[in-house]
Amino acid sequence: MKSIFNKHHSMTIVYFFLALILANCADQNKIRADKLSMNDTTEFYDSAHHWYDINDEEKIITPNSDQKKYASSEIINIAENILLFQKSNGGWPKNYDMQAMLTEEQKQAVLKTKNKLNTTFDNGATHSQLNYLVKVYSLTKVKKYKDAFLHGIEFVLSAQYKNGGWPQFYPDAKGYRKYITFNDGAMIGIMNLLRKIVNRTEELSFITDSLHEKINLAYNKGIECILNCQIEENGELTTWCQQHDNVDFRPQNARSFEPAAICNGESSSIVKFLMSLDNPNEKIVKSINSAVKWFEDSRIYGIRVDEIKAPKTDYMYHTTKNDKVVVEDSGAQPIWTRYYELGTHKPMFCNRDGKVVYSLQQVERERRTGYAWYVYDPQEVLDLYSTWADKWLKN
Repeated sequence: MKSIFNKHHSMTIVYFFLALILANCADQNKIRADKLSMNDTTEFYDSAHHWYDINDEEKIITPNSDQKKYASSEIINIAENILLFQKSNGGWPKNYDMQAMLTEEQKQAVLKTKNKLNTTFDNGATHSQLNYLVKVYSLTKVKKYKDAFLHGIEFVLSAQYKNGGWPQFYPDAKGYRKYITFNDGAMIGIMNLLRKIVNRTEELSFITDSLHEKINLAYNKGIECILNCQIEENGELTTWCQQHDNVDFRPQNARSFEPAAICNGESSSIVKFLMSLDNPNEKIVKSINSAVKWFEDSRIYGIRVDEIKAPKTDYMYHTTKNDKVVVEDSGAQPIWTRYYELGTHKPMFCNRDGKVVYSLQQVERERRTGYAWYVYDPQEVLDLYSTWADKWLKN
């Protein structure tokens, strides 16, 4: 009787610990998930939006009609997706959802393109995945996440031009992909990532001194490139274009509806980055002050942009049930157009045929609804400016 009791007692202990192990496995995707806020996946939004909502013939896989997503707390599954999409050269493609629950068929299709050279910094690609891998490694200490991060950092460093800029795509340098790109936060996203390493944040303590030295050099060259790209007209600095020449820094055209222009959305992100730098030198101070003056002088009063219902229409790249109109409103907050014409500083718009127009009404509905032609971003800079000035311009 005693031996039977001991056997049952032993089995109970075994089952108890087995249950603990299984429970731990079931929750492995939530390892210290409380340390990761919901915002930790927002960097993936732009690419995910393009995967689900934009028709793109270059997609390796397309979302299923019932494509499910991992919760933001399922960090291991998301991290595994990130490793899956990482290319052999260390970078990532754009316009996929890192939270998608991929089917086995979708996974195999992605694996078959590991050597495809469509790596980019556009739409948050590469720097967003690297930011996430750092967090996952700091929580799990699983070596493969650190290795993937370091491989990605080497890709970032190899893509930088000698003048400090980064292209939209690398190594694919055809067309406008070779230009130094601020559009969609490409270069500023990289710079914010490198700054974490330069500042030796705790989660990046595994970076070796030799790699840190290389990254510090790349970071400082990046700041110099940003300053060199700022558009100067008649001896006065304004702000930046969405993309600049990779040799002489001049503003350049990109897609047919993205002309060389003074661009307020991207410029706002650039100025906020510059304002975040400690002990800014005279050149940085002049850059910020000039950009703030441009934002003040170029703001538009008395209008707002409304979205109205319209017949559902399927276009090549998107489907819409809405339209956009400019409405006069004396109480509206200041607004800026995305583009201001070089030289004349007139608010400008553009159609897919490359023809410049000067009102949103002249833009075809496909582009009116498929692109952001007005922005409020400069107001964020103006709101921050007095605090920045009080801190750094007292003397």
